[in-house]
Amino acid sequence: MAKTGSLSDIKKLSNLEKEQKVIDKAPFQHLTITNAQILDTIEGREICERCYKSRKFFCYSCYLPVISEKYFPKVKLPIKIDIIKHAREIDGKSTAIHATILAPDDVRIFTYPDFPEILDKEETVLIFPSQTAVTVDSLFTKDIQEDNKIVTTRIKNAFPIKRAIFIDSTWHQTKAIYKDQRLRDLRCVILKSRISQFWRHQKKSPRWYLATIEAIHQFLVEMHTCAFGTVQGYASTNDTADDIMDSVIYQHTNKLPDTDQRYKGQYDDLLYFFKYMYEKIHTMYDHDRLWAYKRPLI
Repeated sequence: MAKTGSLSDIKKLSNLEKEQKVIDKAPFQHLTITNAQILDTIEGREICERCYKSRKFFCYSCYLPVISEKYFPKVKLPIKIDIIKHAREIDGKSTAIHATILAPDDVRIFTYPDFPEILDKEETVLIFPSQTAVTVDSLFTKDIQEDNKIVTTRIKNAFPIKRAIFIDSTWHQTKAIYKDQRLRDLRCVILKSRISQFWRHQKKSPRWYLATIEAIHQFLVEMHTCAFGTVQGYASTNDTADDIMDSVIYQHTNKLPDTDQRYKGQYDDLLYFFKYMYEKIHTMYDHDRLWAYKRPLI
């Protein structure tokens, strides 16, 4: 006889599914993302100045915008991001390009076996759920020796690394790249569980398998929150429907000085194109009918 979950597990899953349905109705309302309606004013396509191919907003082969910078925001990141893309990953389906367009000074994409030069392994991490992966929070603890004793201290108001590497590919392809010795020497970091809103379906994958741009955003939010905290009332990507409603109310009734370093949406614009495309997809298709959103939550 097949083993079944306990009654408490079944109730927990049922509550989780109900909670997610509420969030799925407006998954970005708690984030501070620039309104992208201006993109609707762009008619036709443009020619990429490098490869001369016809593109809509950006060239996903050359990682260059084909529209004026007035049509999209720029995001400054606190660390550098390198993305290693599998050669068989279809360019037009990848969200990695969003990061290079929106944060061009801080993000690079390499097509494997091309590789970023890693000068300081101690200040570089790989975002990959290996067996030895640590949480973002654990990066902020450091062991120092005082009076012949090891004392653990916490890094505050600063980032403990300078570079993070992401792999952009299917899960099977990711494992193949991870075997490269140049990556095996890096510390691996695992992210908090977050439900993806990516509309593309991957077989045999749960909804907490994130699109690349979602993973980059999640990592930076966790890093910033660990370093400086978060504004009370500002919802995160892991919050409940009630938390999100509190956040919406907060954002409409409070103003904070620019000098406040707590997280209040500084990297949310990384999801600018992602949110725009999500909304376009959902004007053509019913959310509940798309296979990507029928994947298991856990």
